[in-house]
Amino acid sequence: MTLYTTDNDGLPVERQRPKATPAQRKWRWGSSLVAAAVILTVALTATPAPYVIERPGPTFDTLGTVSIDDPDTEKKQKVFLISIDGATTYPTTGKLNLLTVYVTGSPDSMLSWGDVIVSWFDESRAVLPMDAIFPPDEDSDERKEQDTALMVNSQQDAIAAALTHEGYDVVRGITVAGFADESPAKDVLRVDDIIQTVNGIRPTSVQQLRDLIAEVGAGNVMSAQILRDDSPMDVLLTPYANDEGDVVLGIGAGVAFDFPFDVTIRLDDVGGPSAGMMFALGIIDKLTPGDITSGLNISGTGTIDPDGNVGPIGGIRQKLFGAQGIGSPFFLAPADNCDQVVGHIPDGLAVFAVSTLDEALNVLDFLSDHTDATSALAAAEENDIRTCDVVAASASE
Repeated sequence: MTLYTTDNDGLPVERQRPKATPAQRKWRWGSSLVAAAVILTVALTATPAPYVIERPGPTFDTLGTVSIDDPDTEKKQKVFLISIDGATTYPTTGKLNLLTVYVTGSPDSMLSWGDVIVSWFDESRAVLPMDAIFPPDEDSDERKEQDTALMVNSQQDAIAAALTHEGYDVVRGITVAGFADESPAKDVLRVDDIIQTVNGIRPTSVQQLRDLIAEVGAGNVMSAQILRDDSPMDVLLTPYANDEGDVVLGIGAGVAFDFPFDVTIRLDDVGGPSAGMMFALGIIDKLTPGDITSGLNISGTGTIDPDGNVGPIGGIRQKLFGAQGIGSPFFLAPADNCDQVVGHIPDGLAVFAVSTLDEALNVLDFLSDHTDATSALAAAEENDIRTCDVVAASASE
């Protein structure tokens, strides 16, 4: 409806609305912005985002204690994260911290866009596509089972690496886990058989067994001594060439260990293989007179194999910030992760690159003369200690 008034001649004239004052215009503009912000906030909060967020998770001192569920009392009880029974152990004074990454968001509980946008501006967090952590053909339960299996295997490998370093013979042989459909070995071997020798040579790793098989060649017969239900047997096996042209037996394999005493690692609700190196260092410290940490607060991460090789892990940046959060000035990182470390090192943290258990122990020995990150970094090069900065720079040349 349009409103009119009349002029002096009585003719209708459209009535002009009064112009808004500057204050009124400012109020209207501000109200519009507030309304838009409210609508945007509601939309960002309510709309699910196909991403997950990685952020620093809990830290655990492998030389300290953890709380676990007591099945008898249904209460929490404190136990040593690493306990050793049947061997002489020694007191420790420092810390060897393993770091974890906490993942928020899943196909069953999706994040909002608001959560994602905030995390984009937080250097301690990483935003990843949902599929990077939760593949479409894998549900949360399957992933948890895989992470648990990786953790168990990591613990066994860490024990093997540590005890091997201490001079123990821990490899019983190579265990048979399964067969390829076309494998002729399935007519000779059984699952859980343990291969102890091949042509008189004792393999101590799956890779060494592969190398021995390759040397024999496709179609050539090799002799093997195996254990079946703890009884020794001599068998003949014939490698073949698979579709990729590799000479194989066509078996799934793993290392069977025989530890001389009991080493127990307790860590609930943590999965994956990335704590292996820190487990191994913790075991060695408990078995070694003196103190390999020199009383220092040291953090680190990295997978480990029974031969003591340290491998790369995920979430390295979040673990760096996790170390900073507990006041740890020193960090041992897999050398293969150094390209992801450089440019993202928190203040007050010295990051050293390691590729083997021996190299990690060498860094700990070097740190016995240093109590802060600055002095350690300054003296690293002249002592042949690798930092991630140096490793990354060498790789880019």
